[in-house]
Amino acid sequence: MKYFIVTLLLLFNACSIKNYEHTETKIVTIKTPKIKFSDIGYLRHTENALELELFIAGHVFKKIAINHLICVSDEGCMSKSGFNAAYLNENYPPDLLQNILLGHKIYNGKNLTKSSFGFTQYIHTENVNIKYIVKPKEVYFKDRDNHILFRIKDTE
Repeated sequence: MKYFIVTLLLLFNACSIKNYEHTETKIVTIKTPKIKFSDIGYLRHTENALELELFIAGHVFKKIAINHLICVSDEGCMSKSGFNAAYLNENYPPDLLQNILLGHKIYNGKNLTKSSFGFTQYIHTENVNIKYIVKPKEVYFKDRDNHILFRIKDTE
C-alpha cells in the first residue's frame, strides 16, 4: 500500500504547478495525427521543467508539461517515449519534443549544419524524413514521412 501511495505522489508531483523562470509568448503551429493547432501559446521553462500552454480565442486548448514525464491536460502523464508513440512517432528519441520547444539540436546533433542564422538538420532514415531549422526567432520541424509539423515563432 505504501508503494502505491509513493507512486501516486510521484505522478501527481510530475504534473504539479511549477514556478517557471522564463515565459515567452509564441505563435505555435502543430500538426500531428492527434493535435491540430495554430494560434498563440505560452512557453514556460526552468532548468528542469517545461510547459507549453496553447490557447484558442483566449481559452486554454491544451497544456503540455515536460519534466521526467510528459503531462497532457486532457490525458494525464506518460513517459516521454509513451508520449511519442501516442502523439508523434514511436521511433523518435524521448527528448525530441523538449528539444524542439527549446530550439536545441535533435538526434544528438546528427547532420547538424551551423549557419549565420542558427542551424539546420536533415535526418532521413527508414522511419523519418525530418527537416529541422532553428533561427533566432523561429523553430521549424517537419517530418514528411509521418505528417508532423511544429512551427514556433516569436510574436514580435
